[in-house]
Amino acid sequence: MKLVWKLLDNLENILCQLLLVTFVLLLFAQIMLRNLFHYSLPWGDELATYAFIWFAYLGAVYAAKKSAHNRVTFQFRFFPRWVETACGLLTDLIWIVFNLVFIWMSYDFVFNKMNAFWKSQTLGLPMKVFYVILPIAFVAMTLRILQNNYLRFIKHRELEDPDAEAIEEAKAAAVGGKEGD
Repeated sequence: MKLVWKLLDNLENILCQLLLVTFVLLLFAQIMLRNLFHYSLPWGDELATYAFIWFAYLGAVYAAKKSAHNRVTFQFRFFPRWVETACGLLTDLIWIVFNLVFIWMSYDFVFNKMNAFWKSQTLGLPMKVFYVILPIAFVAMTLRILQNNYLRFIKHRELEDPDAEAIEEAKAAAVGGKEGD
């Protein structure tokens, strides 16, 4: 099972990097071509837009993997630890239910309601190619939420706080700045 998660981690990482590079390079090329040669790639803006959309959805999956989605947690300092745990589980459950509804709706749209003849304007590819990210991303996000809860509550592993390193660096810089005064 570890091999499957490792493969999924690498695939997410590589796809996010590839999509980011693709849309940045395409937009840069479009700007340069327009300003220097008064020409643009007819398909460049469309492909950059779809690459950005795929990047955003896969980035949301990556954030779910890292437990980096925004959460308001300050109020839990005033309650016992079990309240924070129970509220965290409840919000994850609500998130999973939302994802399941969205998986069903997006799957239905992409594979049942979307006309097979709908093509993208300049690329000429079926629109299903671009919209299929919706069910894929929400399935992957749901799996990541379940994985994090499994690691936290079954395996009793503390998940890494994605902001912990930056917070520690800021604290060290603040302490270092005060000592230099």
